[in-house]
Amino acid sequence: MKKNMKSIGLGILGGALPLVVFFMLNSNGINSDTTSNNKTIEETNAPVSKVNFVPSQIDGKLDFTKASEESVHSVVHVKTKVVQSYVQRDPFLEFFYGPGAGRERKQYGSGSGSGVIITEDGYIVTNNHVIQNASEIQVTLNNNTTFDAEIIGTDPSTDIAVLKINKTGLRAMPIANSDDVKVGQWVLAVGNPFNLNSTVTAGIVSAKARNINIIGSQNKEIIPIESFIQTDAAVNPGNSGGALINTQGQLIGINTAIASQTGNYAGYSFAVPSRLVTKITNDLIDYGMVQRGFLGVQIQEITQDLINDKDLEDSKGIYIVGVNEGSGADKAKIKEGDVILKVGSKAINSTAELQEAIGRRRPGDIVTLTIRREGKIMTKDVLLKNIEGNTELTSKAELEKHSALGATFVELTNKEKKELNIEHGVKISSITTGKLRANGLTKGIIITKINNEDVKSVEQLTSYLKRKDQKGVLLEVMSESGQKDYVGFGL
Repeated sequence: MKKNMKSIGLGILGGALPLVVFFMLNSNGINSDTTSNNKTIEETNAPVSKVNFVPSQIDGKLDFTKASEESVHSVVHVKTKVVQSYVQRDPFLEFFYGPGAGRERKQYGSGSGSGVIITEDGYIVTNNHVIQNASEIQVTLNNNTTFDAEIIGTDPSTDIAVLKINKTGLRAMPIANSDDVKVGQWVLAVGNPFNLNSTVTAGIVSAKARNINIIGSQNKEIIPIESFIQTDAAVNPGNSGGALINTQGQLIGINTAIASQTGNYAGYSFAVPSRLVTKITNDLIDYGMVQRGFLGVQIQEITQDLINDKDLEDSKGIYIVGVNEGSGADKAKIKEGDVILKVGSKAINSTAELQEAIGRRRPGDIVTLTIRREGKIMTKDVLLKNIEGNTELTSKAELEKHSALGATFVELTNKEKKELNIEHGVKISSITTGKLRANGLTKGIIITKINNEDVKSVEQLTSYLKRKDQKGVLLEVMSESGQKDYVGFGL
């Protein structure tokens, strides 16, 4: 974007809690505001159909009535109740348990958004931010019947979540292939803005593969995947999780964010494309978590300065600035300085397009990259690996055995034990919002004791931290350099 571009707001459309995000675009501020009520493959298999670009017509005039009448029965109203806990520091408890110990307090709130029925037996896709931190979720169908919903899985990286209600015979929305969507085609947004059920607005596709850096701005712990369909169909708070459809009533995206200075619609909105939504929802339904594959490269979009500096032929593709050792790209002999031109048959000209293309695939999939190296065009088959560097698919239930209080743990290797001169302990391999991070623990910290009991396995530690009869814990911890400390807090 030009540096003299006026600042705009990028707003999540509506969710369980108010979210306010401020971030910068070049030298201009962008404000994000949310309103709340208190195997070699070409493409991942997905139930999609071709897009029909010709709207229905009556007497030669553009007509959206058929698509509107059909789609409203597949879009639902999602209402949430939120109970958020926090720890209020207590000097008396700190005397016994150490700094950070305190009493648990609760805050109550509510929110609303939209969702789209994707199966006849009750699976519904919505935005992660709509149901984030929700203690209760209710779904209201277009006929005003209401059902309690459970969360099947969430993916903060794409802001997608899947719910399930106990109801069959629902009208699932047909899904179109978002790759076939074209800039300038007519689209409809269907949702529940301001709690107004079954609202339909029309517009055109303004752009594809937009990266607006809104997901990563809200959560620094995740790896965001943004490749939005941009449209000027009017959407507002409460539209989050609703449908962006073509003129045949087929889903082409899930409405997620708006560009606004006020938090309400002011010109542009953004939707997660249906091909990516389909992959994420399939993973969440099948595994309870997303199976995400990685190339293992660092990339940079090609600018005129980069063309001049690296003597590149043109601005096509994505430039590789680094390759992770041991990654799929490394094994395929991808090199720094290569330019990725295609993933399969899909041309790649932005980081958003590359993120989306890889984001549709799972660890163990093999993708064919077309690259340019020193003027020569060649193809490379790359085996995608997960964040741990292997091709295993992991279920949420399996992952939870190794997680507690927002942290995931791994066993220490014999080499690590020898270097630290200890016989037991487990290490924090990743950490997000939770009591452990709130008390200063970070990735790499080693826990050697809990309430003076030696920690000898991950399962032992996680089961202890999840015990309902515990009022508080005292952890003996050690840094990666071997410095010992103690952390205490209430549960």
